[in-house]
Amino acid sequence: MSETPGARFRKAMADEKPLQIPGTINAYCALLAQRAGFRAIYLSGAGVANASFGMPDLGMTSLADVIVDVERIAAVSELPLLVDADTGWGHALCIARAVKSFIKSGGAALHIEDQQAAKRCGHRPNKAIVSAGEMVDRIHAAVDARTDESFVIMARTDALANEGLERSIERCQQYIEAGADVIFAEAITDPNEYRQFTGSLDAPVLANMTEFGMSPLLTVDQLRDVGVDLVLYPLTAFRVMSEAANSVYRTVRTKGTQQEALGLMQTREELYRVLDYHAYEQQIDKVLKKANTP
Repeated sequence: MSETPGARFRKAMADEKPLQIPGTINAYCALLAQRAGFRAIYLSGAGVANASFGMPDLGMTSLADVIVDVERIAAVSELPLLVDADTGWGHALCIARAVKSFIKSGGAALHIEDQQAAKRCGHRPNKAIVSAGEMVDRIHAAVDARTDESFVIMARTDALANEGLERSIERCQQYIEAGADVIFAEAITDPNEYRQFTGSLDAPVLANMTEFGMSPLLTVDQLRDVGVDLVLYPLTAFRVMSEAANSVYRTVRTKGTQQEALGLMQTREELYRVLDYHAYEQQIDKVLKKANTP
C-alpha cells in the first residue's frame, strides 16, 4: 500500500527542517510548487475566500467550498496538502465531518484555530478567542475523527494578541495534551517569541511568514535558529499573481495591446511543460489513429 498523504507530510517534516510550505490557491499553482522542489503545500482559507469567491477572509466560506479546491489540488499533485480549517465550521460533529472530508479528499493535514466562529484574519485587530477548554474540545473532536492516524492535526493559537506570551504557551501545552501534533503560533511580533514557544513546547512549531502582517519576515536560517520546524508562506504567490494581473489589465486597457507585457508572461511552451500537454496530445493522436484504422 502506498503512503497516505498524512504519512508523506510527516516524512517531509522529518526530512526538511524547517519544512517550507508555500500556499497554492489552485491546482496549477500546486504543479508549479512541485516543480520548484517544495515538499509540501498549503491551501489557505483566505485563498479560498479571496481567489475562489472574491470575498474577504471573515469565515464566510463553508467546508464544501474548501473541499472543492482540496480535491482539485490533490488530484494533480502528490505533494502533501495542509488545509486551513478555520474554526472547524461548527460544533464537534462538524469538526469531525471536516476531518473525515479532508482525508477522503486527499488532504494530509489541517489546522484549526482558537478564534470564535465569527473569525478575523489573524493579523487584524479585535480578534476574539474561545476559552482554552473549548479549543481543547475542538482538538479532541478532530483527533477522534481521524480515519488515518498519520493525518496531521495542527492547533493554531491567536491568543498572543489578547492574552500575552505566557498564557498563549500555557494554552498550547493544553492543546498538545489534547492530541495536537503541531502548534501554529499566529501573529508573532518578535523572533524571540518563537524561541519561547519552541523552547517550552514538546511539539513542532509552525511560523506563518505572511506578508504585510504583524510578523517580521524571517529567513529559513533565522527561523531554524529559534527552533521553528515548519514555515508557511500562505498567500505569497497569490499576491504576486494578483498584482501582475492588475498591471496587465491596466496595460491592455490603456495601451490597447498586451505587447509590452509579453516579457512578464509565462510562455505557451512553459505552460505546456508544466501540464505535460504534449503527452496528452499524443494520447489523443493514438486514439484517433486507432479509430481511423480499417
